[in-house]
Amino acid sequence: MPNRVLNTSAPGGKSRKYARVERERRFLLANPPDLEAATRTVRIVDRYIRRTRMRLRQTVETSASAPLVVYKLTQKMAAPDGGPGLITTMYLSEEEYRTFAAVPADELRKTRDSIPPFGVDRFERELEGLTMAEVEFESDAEMRDFVAPAAVAEVTRDERFTGGRLATTTREQLAALLLSFGLPDVR
Repeated sequence: MPNRVLNTSAPGGKSRKYARVERERRFLLANPPDLEAATRTVRIVDRYIRRTRMRLRQTVETSASAPLVVYKLTQKMAAPDGGPGLITTMYLSEEEYRTFAAVPADELRKTRDSIPPFGVDRFERELEGLTMAEVEFESDAEMRDFVAPAAVAEVTRDERFTGGRLATTTREQLAALLLSFGLPDVR
């Protein structure tokens, strides 16, 4: 008897039993906003496990009196239109995190400043000079009615600005991408 494979992208199917709908909008910024308004700062290391939709994340809250470290394993499934779809997250122990961290992955590093209602990401390494803001919503209506901030562009449905894609973006590719939006060369 052949193995059956669950269609995890089927809307309303079994996949939604454990996943939640991800409602977010992402924006490309020319510069970081005033970081004095930040209520929380977190350093993030994302490891996008190759050939999967899985992301291994370590966060270290640097704005707390004592750094708080959190480990997560997340699966993100895009919606049919390329925007955010379903998200499932599991919290891990440090030992579990180290086990998953041995799997080949593409790494992305950033600092996220919470400036309500936004999380503002300032990227590191190859992506230095890239600043994005995202906002999450509880309902489709709230997401639809949100008034976009002053930004270079909304990039919610632009695959080039997804974490998995950014994790493999070279400095030269980033420079060309930002130039296509009229932003200065970051090389």
